[in-house]
Amino acid sequence: MSIRLGRRQFLMGSSALAAAAAFGAGPAWAQGANLRLTFWGGQDRADRTYGVTDLYTSRNGGSVEGEFLAWNDYWPKLATQTAGGNAPDLIQMDYRFIVEYAKRNAIAPLDEFVGNVLKLDDFDEDQLEGGKVDGQLYGISLGANTVATLVNTAAFEEAGIEAPTNDWIYDDIMEKGEAFAAANIRGGMKMMNDSSGTEPMLDNWLRQKGLALYTAEGTLGFDADAMVEWFTMWNKFRDAGVIISPDEQAIDTGALETTPLVRGKSAMMPSNSNQLVGYQAIVPDRLDMVGYPRLAPGVGGGHYRKPSMFFSVAGSSADKEATAALLSFFVNDPDAGKILGVERGVPCSAAVRDVVSPTLDEQNQIALNFVANLGDLLGPLPPPPPAAAGEIDISLLRTLSQEVAFGARTPEDAGAYFVAEATAILERAS
Repeated sequence: MSIRLGRRQFLMGSSALAAAAAFGAGPAWAQGANLRLTFWGGQDRADRTYGVTDLYTSRNGGSVEGEFLAWNDYWPKLATQTAGGNAPDLIQMDYRFIVEYAKRNAIAPLDEFVGNVLKLDDFDEDQLEGGKVDGQLYGISLGANTVATLVNTAAFEEAGIEAPTNDWIYDDIMEKGEAFAAANIRGGMKMMNDSSGTEPMLDNWLRQKGLALYTAEGTLGFDADAMVEWFTMWNKFRDAGVIISPDEQAIDTGALETTPLVRGKSAMMPSNSNQLVGYQAIVPDRLDMVGYPRLAPGVGGGHYRKPSMFFSVAGSSADKEATAALLSFFVNDPDAGKILGVERGVPCSAAVRDVVSPTLDEQNQIALNFVANLGDLLGPLPPPPPAAAGEIDISLLRTLSQEVAFGARTPEDAGAYFVAEATAILERAS
């Protein structure tokens, strides 16, 4: 199931614009700027985003027309819009795709606006670095986050099994998963979803082994043997019945509502720390979060704090300065920060963090504390993924994981094929 909702035009903007024009107030970019915004996410994110754009237009005039889609629908739509020269002015961008979009000039460098309409005086330096490509700033982080495993605590209590902590290991998927399955709660809920096609979880697993998903030179950081081991491990979980079936996993299209956690098919699911808020909004049971499983007790370093997502300005935008001003409002205005909370991650402006922290509810506090207290799970920030990383994730890893799950390929075949095809994709894109 996909979600695609159009955004109403903001009527409030016209009256505010008229008032500003009448008094000759406001900078030139604020008058009559009619912008478009696109992002992926669920309803909770949309409500917060539109709350900020409402606030912005009430103060500055103009209008902001927004649109949001599920992750899997977002990128094909954005690629089509970009190819047609009709991309929205303000684009939510992912760390995985920023290099590709920057090198194609699909998003614009923002350096000329820094210190003018784009204020970044107290922004976290590591988050700014994450938005740079070849030394130029192409994305402004909307929050720091890290990968996390969401946990349905009520389901674990119902099954009579202690929920995992940050010390849990991959063997627990088998051992705890067998006990969980034996409890047979809620019509056969499993402890874990099938994460064999989840790129961040593969990345985390490789990093714990001292490998990398991608090298700084833009090549694969592992070989076919590692990929065979990955697929084989998930086959064992699948065969033992401790994770959900391939049929149930295939229903997950990326929209929150289709995930096994929301559908009540699994009690755990890999995600990102900032997504706890969105999931909690539609899951009646209390959710918590822990890290990804460790390879073995004491092994860490798989996690890293990364920009959860960026806002970038479209290369085709007719008013890049006005768009940069809207972007600056999102990341700097205290009232905007209160509306956004930590749904997109921990704010990168120190001043906004100070304002937001006391206002957070339980789920937001959980996310904030998790990101701030990773301990030995935390490793260094990897280099930005190469331009074709998105294609490898969506078109190759997810497809092969399903083919293995349904028995169409063996782990040995899929592992070798993945490395050969991914290498070819990277070479074509270089």
